[in-house]
Amino acid sequence: MPAALVTGAASGIGRATAQRLAEDGYDVLAVDLRPDPDGPGTPHTADLTTRDGNAGAVRAALDAFGRLDLVVANAGIQHVAPVAEFPEDRWEAILALLLTSPFLLAKHAWDALTAAEAGRFVVVASAHALVASPYKAAYVAAKHGVLGLVKTLALEGAEHGLAATAVCPGYVRTPLVERQIPDQAEQHGVSEEEALADVILAPHAVKRLIEPDEVADVIAFLAGPRGSAFTGVPVTMDLGWSAR
Repeated sequence: MPAALVTGAASGIGRATAQRLAEDGYDVLAVDLRPDPDGPGTPHTADLTTRDGNAGAVRAALDAFGRLDLVVANAGIQHVAPVAEFPEDRWEAILALLLTSPFLLAKHAWDALTAAEAGRFVVVASAHALVASPYKAAYVAAKHGVLGLVKTLALEGAEHGLAATAVCPGYVRTPLVERQIPDQAEQHGVSEEEALADVILAPHAVKRLIEPDEVADVIAFLAGPRGSAFTGVPVTMDLGWSAR
């Protein structure tokens, strides 16, 4: 049975992905800072802003399943503020979770992934790996950086059959996005309803939120045999955002 490690698995895209992979026959280590014991997969608590948290998560997956075929680096946080007011500790925390954690997961899982018949490394990178938005300096910088990481992993992993991709959705109906609405309303001086319609969804050509299951379906495709040709690239599902 193939084995997967999914981070940020207690809610949103991570939970939907863990559920989909479990339904597809994977053993899943569901990693989160506050894992849901009733959620899909085997819960594992880890602080992924630390070196030990990332190394320990990979070790736990290998101890539990004896192999590791897929890593889905999905865990994320956000902070909305102008550059001049952006807290430095938030900058460091966001880069630690969104950029350094995927690197550490890849580093520690490398031997297992390259030994797998068809190893896969998938980062949920967001449309912000391709475009920028104001007031999100750390998030945008980290997502642009993680796309570069994915390209490097793809080149280094090619001879071993390891494929690495960055899934780049627009705004998804997750707690992370929902928490941005009041922050964006405050920064733009509008109501929360206006913030959703005129700020959050403004970049989308199609004016809706993406559902977590839609992203999980793409990840499951990339993890399967028909996804083997996708490596070193962003897989964009942004409802027309980056077409502008």
